[in-house]
Amino acid sequence: MARHRQILFDALSQGHKAVLVSVQEVKGSAPRDEGAWMALTDDLQLINTLGGGQLEYQAIAEAQSLLEESKPTASSQTLTKRYPLGPSLGQCCGGVVHLNYKLIGPADLVELEAQLAREEPELALFGAGHVGKALIEVMSQLPWQVTWIDSRDHIFPASVPLGVKVEHSEPVAFAVDHLPERTHVLIMSFSHAEDLDIVARCLLRARSGFRFSSIGLIGSATKWATFQHRLLERGFAQAELDQVRCPIGLPGIEGKEPEVIAVAVVAQLLMDESRAVGKALG
Repeated sequence: MARHRQILFDALSQGHKAVLVSVQEVKGSAPRDEGAWMALTDDLQLINTLGGGQLEYQAIAEAQSLLEESKPTASSQTLTKRYPLGPSLGQCCGGVVHLNYKLIGPADLVELEAQLAREEPELALFGAGHVGKALIEVMSQLPWQVTWIDSRDHIFPASVPLGVKVEHSEPVAFAVDHLPERTHVLIMSFSHAEDLDIVARCLLRARSGFRFSSIGLIGSATKWATFQHRLLERGFAQAELDQVRCPIGLPGIEGKEPEVIAVAVVAQLLMDESRAVGKALG
């Protein structure tokens, strides 16, 4: 569950009302795509963003007006407004955005969970070492659903960012069996033996028709050459091994510090997701 959704759900669970503002339709250039959202609570907490600028300023004013006008027990009131992104709005994007405003409250939690989770990509991160921790810090800021998996239940930090679910699995490779379709997988456990088992488990699921959006393995070209030899011995074909990327990280970003690796890997992951969405739509 992404961080912003969790903040919104916590506010609603505490009895607050809010106005959910979502991008219903976009024509031409706009700050955010269809499905993007933000929320304004009745104590004026702003959650998430529509991209900033004059469009967001007007959306906040409209949401605040709806909150002030609503009855104490009212919920599920809706309104849609059209915004040309031209001189009259003080923006020069040139497109047109339709924003949907919905007054929500605690009774809407179940519906909202399904609605807001629908468009979020999934990441399964195997490994809670230095690079794994750095990756979590970056991924927790993005609208992704992240599951963080390790065989060592004591390895996770005491405080985990909102939007990240931790899972202890022993053997760790068995967690692959429960991943939803189109999950992105990153493999970076503390053990090469565990890494190999996780890769093999992913390939077995893919062999059965299961679709991963991407499978990435941390390590050098030498490590991957060794893994390929062992996987071929286990009966996998080279075409199956070609589903795995190793090394990982966007080429051209230098540095071996965990934070640098994390940025390079997340950038590549975002590119993978864009391609995966394009294939699904096309």
